[in-house]
Amino acid sequence: MHTIIRLNLQDESTIDDLWSLQHKAYRLEAELIGFHEIPPLMETRDMLKGSSEVFYGCWDNNGELMGAVAIAEEQPGQLTVTRMMVNPEHFRKGIASRLLEYVFEQYSHMELFIVSTGRKNTPAVQLYTSHGFVAAGVVEVVPGVELVEFHRSGSR
Repeated sequence: MHTIIRLNLQDESTIDDLWSLQHKAYRLEAELIGFHEIPPLMETRDMLKGSSEVFYGCWDNNGELMGAVAIAEEQPGQLTVTRMMVNPEHFRKGIASRLLEYVFEQYSHMELFIVSTGRKNTPAVQLYTSHGFVAAGVVEVVPGVELVEFHRSGSR
């Protein structure tokens, strides 16, 4: 069983692992949606270290960070999944699903969960809809690149 724990953003080794994971995961999303200025790809280690988001990571038995999720309570009772990333070497192993379920359990008191992804990121769209998220709106961030915002009611 893989361990999910809150990540300490002040730990240099954790920041290195997280930054590396973020770049592997978001480079692939950038290819999928045809947009290479995804904010996580522009972020430095210091910017990541200073993030106000709460990060949880899923580690394998060898101490490798296989996936991570970041969340932020941007409004009372509403939790936004701000980042979801899985090392491409560990795709299709249920890691993103485990991370989402962990967030739902830890924050079961929330009224609403929110997440956004590129419309062309089919794996992410399928992940979120399979976990009860429903499309709530679409925004064109640059010509030809659309982000879909999904909502899921909490307190289930």
